[in-house]
Amino acid sequence: MTSVQINAMNTELWQSIGAIADCEPLMKRLTRYAKKLVKEREADPTLMTKEEFFARVDEAREQIRRGEGVEMLPDESLDEFLQRVG
Repeated sequence: MTSVQINAMNTELWQSIGAIADCEPLMKRLTRYAKKLVKEREADPTLMTKEEFFARVDEAREQIRRGEGVEMLPDESLDEFLQRVG
């Protein structure tokens, strides 16, 4: 997602919150839903930040450079690669 798209989404979110800010029942529902989303994110170990992702990519590149990593062969499918490295 581009920064322009993120900014547009943030703007839309804040405008929507502003539209319901004076309605206590809706704000309570929104707060409960936001807490639920936070719990979902914390519960999913596959989610990572962009910084964490690129740190893992850099570490994998470093392992390959040191000869510790495993690379897919040029015409190898993912299934074949996984069978080979077990």
